[in-house]
Amino acid sequence: MRNPEFDWDDEFDIFLGSLNDIEAAKLLAVIEKIEQFGLQIAQRQKWIKKLEDNLYEIRVNASGNALRGLYFQIKNNNYFITHGFKKKTNKTPKREITKGKSIRNRILKNI
Repeated sequence: MRNPEFDWDDEFDIFLGSLNDIEAAKLLAVIEKIEQFGLQIAQRQKWIKKLEDNLYEIRVNASGNALRGLYFQIKNNNYFITHGFKKKTNKTPKREITKGKSIRNRILKNI
């Protein structure tokens, strides 16, 4: 099985631009590690977490903040990061899950 490949659009780029250099570098490094080592190792390392059917989160802690990027599988080993956010609590906010599902549905509908 081939390793995952991530893609994203302006929504995630804007989030990356809002982070300080250390936070952005850490988040991008984890994405690269997931692509390099695969989803099974990423899950064992707690770099990713399944939220619901075909919606997952990339998990990074940097500068005392919990950084998250929601993503879904498009086809085979192609994945799309919908958006990113910072959070303070352990639970992923419902509005972020709703936003991720909305972006996922829009993109999958146009494929």
